[in-house]
Amino acid sequence: MLLVLLWTFQVAFFEQIYTAVKKSEMYRAADFIEDNSNLNNEQIKAATEQIAKNYDLCVTLLEVQRYNEYISGFVLSKSHNRLDCVIDSMSVNELLMLSLSAIQNGGDRLATMPRNIRYLSYYVNDYRGNLPTDDSGMGTGIIYTRIVGSDVRNGDIAIVLNTTTSSVNSTVRTLRTELLIISVIMTIAALILSFLLAKQVAKPIIRINSGAKLLAEGNYDVRFKVDGYREITELSDTLSYAAQELSKTGALQRELIANISHDLRTPLTMIEGYAEMMRDIPGENTPENMQIIIDETKRLSSLVNDVLDISRLQSGTQQLKLEEFNLTETIREVIGRFSKLTEQDGWVINFDSSEEVMVNADRTRILQVVYNFINNAITHSGADKVVIVEQRVIMRGNKQVVRIEVTDHGEGIAKENIPYIWDRYYKVDKLHKRAQTGSGLGLSIVKSILELHNADYGVESELGKGATFWFEM
Repeated sequence: MLLVLLWTFQVAFFEQIYTAVKKSEMYRAADFIEDNSNLNNEQIKAATEQIAKNYDLCVTLLEVQRYNEYISGFVLSKSHNRLDCVIDSMSVNELLMLSLSAIQNGGDRLATMPRNIRYLSYYVNDYRGNLPTDDSGMGTGIIYTRIVGSDVRNGDIAIVLNTTTSSVNSTVRTLRTELLIISVIMTIAALILSFLLAKQVAKPIIRINSGAKLLAEGNYDVRFKVDGYREITELSDTLSYAAQELSKTGALQRELIANISHDLRTPLTMIEGYAEMMRDIPGENTPENMQIIIDETKRLSSLVNDVLDISRLQSGTQQLKLEEFNLTETIREVIGRFSKLTEQDGWVINFDSSEEVMVNADRTRILQVVYNFINNAITHSGADKVVIVEQRVIMRGNKQVVRIEVTDHGEGIAKENIPYIWDRYYKVDKLHKRAQTGSGLGLSIVKSILELHNADYGVESELGKGATFWFEM
C-alpha cells in the first residue's frame, strides 16, 4: 500500500501537486500584499520586493480607476525575481487588460499562458482580455491577477503575479526509475521480514495451541513456556497460571469427593446398623437408639444443604429476603445454639456488645454467617476453649457500620494459606478428623452471602496466635 501511494503521488499526480503548490504560493503572496495595500509607495514597494524574493515570483502593482467597462491606470511597483517572467515584457495596456479581465471575473483571475510567447498579445487583447482558464497544463506560465481596494489612493490596486512551472517530464522519469528500484528492494525486504515474523509468531502460537488442547483434555500439568513477543509471552504466562489454578481446583474437588464420601458413609453406616439392630434384637427399639438415627440423618441433611447452598449462591439463583432486624439479638440466638456444647465440654463463648444494632439484611443468611464463624472458631480453638465474639459500631467515611469479629486462640492460619480459605472445597487441615469433619464449603458460603450483601469481610491470623474472622455491614 505504501508503494502504491508513493507511485501515485510521486508519478501520477506529481505535476498536479507541483502546480497546486505554485498557485497556493501566489494566493498567499496576494493575501500579504492586500493586507498591506494602504502603505505608502516606498513601503509597499519594499514589501513587494520581499514577497517576490520569498516566493520566487514576478510582481507588478498598478493603481487603476474604473470607467464602466474600461479602466485606466499606471504602474506602482515592479519586482521581478525571475528571468522568465511573462508580465515583465507586457506593456501598461496589456497589464490593464489583465486587470479588466479580473474585474469582469469578480475581482481575481488565474490563467495559464501558452509556451509560445508570440501569441501573448492575442490572449491579452482577444474578447476584451478574456484570458483562457484552462488548467490542463497547456502552458508553463501562470498569471494571477487580483483587484483590491485602497483607502489611501484614488483608485484600486491591481496585483499581478507571475511564475513559471518548469517541465516535470524529466523529473517524473527520474522518480519512476528511483521508485522502481526502491519497489524491488522493499518487496524483497518485505518478503524476508514477513517470513521471519511469521516464523517468530507462528511457532510459539502452534506450541500454545498444542498445550491448550492438552489442557482441554484434562492434563493440568502442561506448562506454556514460550519466548517471543511480549503479548505471546503474556498469553503463555496466563495460560500457565490458568492450568495451575485448574489443577488446584481439580485436587480440591477430588478432596471434596473423598471428604463427602467419608461423611456420608459414616452416618449411613450408623443408621443402617442401628436400624438392623432395632429390627433383629428385641428390646433395642429404644428412644436413645432412635435419637442416634435422627442425629445422623440431620448430619446428612446438613451436608446436602451445604452443597445446595453454595450451588444456589454462586449460580445467582439465590434471592435475598431483606428485612430490618436486631443483629445483636441474632448473635445471641446463635450463641445460644452452642449452649449444650459449652455446658458439656467446657467451651466459653464471650459476647462483647455495647449497644443493640439494627440492620437491613437477610436475617436467615446473616445468622448462617455468624453460625459458621463461631462453629469454625470452636473447631479450631486452642486449649483454653475460649471464643470471643465482639460487636462494634464504627465510622467508615461519613457513615456508620457495624463490625462483627469472632476470635479464637487456636493454631492460627499460615500467611500463604489465607488467600485460599474462602475458596470452595479448601481445608487448611488436610487430615480428615472426625471432630473436624465438614464439606469445606462453609467459608465459601459465607463469602457468597456477604458479597450478595455488599459487605466487607476478611481474616487476621498468625500461626500459633489464633485467628479473627470479621465482617462489616
